[in-house]
Amino acid sequence: MSGLHQEQKSREQLNEEAEAQLKIILEKKASGEPLKPKDRLAIPPQEMPAQDPLERGKTVSEVALGYTEAQARVEAERCLNCKNEPCVKGCPVQVPIPRFISFIQNGDYKAAVDAIKETNLLPAVCGRVCPQEKQCQLECTVGKSLKDVGKAVAIGRLERFVADWERENGKVTPPVVKPKTGKRVAVIGSGPAGITVAADVAREGHEVVLFEAFHKPGGVMVYGIPEFRLPKSIVQAEIDTLKKMGVKIETNFLVGRTRTLKQLLEEDHFDAAFVGVGAGLPKFLGCPGENLVGVFSANEYLTRANLMKAYDAKKAATPIYKSKIVAVVGGGNVAMDAARMALRLGAEQVHVIYRRTLEEMPARAEEVEHAMEEGIVFNFLRNPTRILGNDQGRVIGMELQKFELGEPDASGRRSPVPIQGSEYVFDCDTVIVALGNESNPLLVKTTEGLVVDKKGRIVVGADQKTSLDAVYAGGDIVLGAATVILAMGEGRRAAAAINELLAKRGSFKTQGVLKEQP
Repeated sequence: MSGLHQEQKSREQLNEEAEAQLKIILEKKASGEPLKPKDRLAIPPQEMPAQDPLERGKTVSEVALGYTEAQARVEAERCLNCKNEPCVKGCPVQVPIPRFISFIQNGDYKAAVDAIKETNLLPAVCGRVCPQEKQCQLECTVGKSLKDVGKAVAIGRLERFVADWERENGKVTPPVVKPKTGKRVAVIGSGPAGITVAADVAREGHEVVLFEAFHKPGGVMVYGIPEFRLPKSIVQAEIDTLKKMGVKIETNFLVGRTRTLKQLLEEDHFDAAFVGVGAGLPKFLGCPGENLVGVFSANEYLTRANLMKAYDAKKAATPIYKSKIVAVVGGGNVAMDAARMALRLGAEQVHVIYRRTLEEMPARAEEVEHAMEEGIVFNFLRNPTRILGNDQGRVIGMELQKFELGEPDASGRRSPVPIQGSEYVFDCDTVIVALGNESNPLLVKTTEGLVVDKKGRIVVGADQKTSLDAVYAGGDIVLGAATVILAMGEGRRAAAAINELLAKRGSFKTQGVLKEQP
């Protein structure tokens, strides 16, 4: 850990190195000699500037500081502009990656971000939280040529750079909206899928109303992802763009309680609806002691910390549990978020308990690395068998069992096998369970005829169509727990289908919208 800290260069040092590299590149191009593929492959990948690990654990300000202009220009020059565009095939929303990067190479950042927004309205968000290393960057020819996906062109960091440049320079322009059609679409849930649908449908001139159960729009981007990874001002800026497009937002509106889906369509005269309510039902361990004081789902913990700003004790709208030793159970991005937030909320020690090894962790490598740099301790090949409490019903520890890895399971990861008789007591006063989420059951239970699978996820066709006429769905309510960009991909398909439907048909006000499909 100390080594990681000592090796980290400041943003100023990284910028100085990048400026020197950029000067050489521009001089070569100015001489009329084009950069050849071997020249581009020789350009070193640009390191992301970040806050000092020893300081950032005390604040919720953003950890990754973003590329400087020189770094972005140098990183963009690493792109080979492949004609077959393998990176685009790896992107769930088909961002025209080589085109936007070529604009950066020429210093035209506005053209670059406009190119991205042709298919992705949330570049500042996706540039920060999407797992590019498992999607577009996994397919990058540069990474494959250098036999290291970590050396692929940093597409996400470049996307973030141009999105931030546009916002910071006051050059944000909302997408062009066509003339009003008089047709209305209800979008239920204001997370990534809902925002994408709202934007794409509004572009076609349809009236869009976005319904959000919480008091702030943004979905998981607001209540789930911490400030230090995704500043909420950035999410708000994207919401503001929607408003400029004419999208109406109704908060504190819980579809299934405030109004049912049937009422929206049949009484409030919406012509179509999109359901993007997410997966808000947390999974638990199912072991003794889970009802003790000091046991939290990551959902609750992060919602209190993020949406309700528990990290600001003087202004917080909610209390937060005071902890000394926190144990976070799980190995995904949510577990990393919860662990790193616990540190920022004042915990003296934070431990991640994971029943596999580092190699099998589904969390992004960058998030794991940041957590380790900040001093979070990883306890691999361990899993709780019970949570221990005192006579006041408060957590005082966990019984952990050791594991070893066996054969790969259905997901391809090696299955953890318990070692009999290896149980021991681990002292802690707080347990955060981050084992994923199940589908939100409320809307499903209050909507007759809406077909779901055995896990409560809404069943859809290739165009995100549900079993009900003019009703579409996407995001976590369909996929289970997924990434921001995968949810957006489903939103784009749903919006295209809704737009096609509205173009073909007149108003649905008298057409039995909730009729089941044959």
